[in-house]
Amino acid sequence: MANNDSENQTNLDGGGVPHPAAVSFVTTEHLTLQGARSATIAEATGRASMFLGAVSGGLVGLGLVATATGVGPAFYAFGLILLPTLAFVGVVTFDRTLQSGIEDYNYARRTARLRGYYFQYAPELVDYLLSVPPGRRLNIQGLRGGSWQPFVTVAGMVSVVAAVLAGSAAGLLAALVSGQPLVAALVAGVLIAIVVLVVLMRRQTAAWHRVDKTPLFPDEQIS
Repeated sequence: MANNDSENQTNLDGGGVPHPAAVSFVTTEHLTLQGARSATIAEATGRASMFLGAVSGGLVGLGLVATATGVGPAFYAFGLILLPTLAFVGVVTFDRTLQSGIEDYNYARRTARLRGYYFQYAPELVDYLLSVPPGRRLNIQGLRGGSWQPFVTVAGMVSVVAAVLAGSAAGLLAALVSGQPLVAALVAGVLIAIVVLVVLMRRQTAAWHRVDKTPLFPDEQIS
């Protein structure tokens, strides 16, 4: 009995051979996290596909209205209802895909932490399994930083489309109320699109920076 107690204490202290139950728990958690990551990726791409499908259908409808009635009151009314609605859908899709991306990143951080358990009890696996230091967790997922990086995420792609839709709505409104439709539409549309894009990109960058500096566990070190 004393030997068993000593062995259990050694296992709890992190030395010796780990309990089979602990190995089973860690392996199950690892597989669960992988499944959760797949779910977040599927949700992000699914939401982006739904948004792009709505944009495609809406623009086809706008083109049919223009063909049937010309660029008149019906076209402006339809466009000023459709384009802001699509832009709003784009903003909320951006927000959700950003949340999904951050959720996926946190799952990856938890997986990297679990890998430390494998390396602790089987250090000979270091050359065959990938150990992810805290400072390289974004890099290892393809998020290498830089000014271009926000545009290549799902949320970044959605933000570009949403900004174009917002700019198009503003341009259409400016063309309706102005005596110089082309100039007013271009100026208003470009300005609004740039403002919306900058706001969304800054929000995305700040969110990624904040989560990268927030530890998942009290004893986790973030570089």
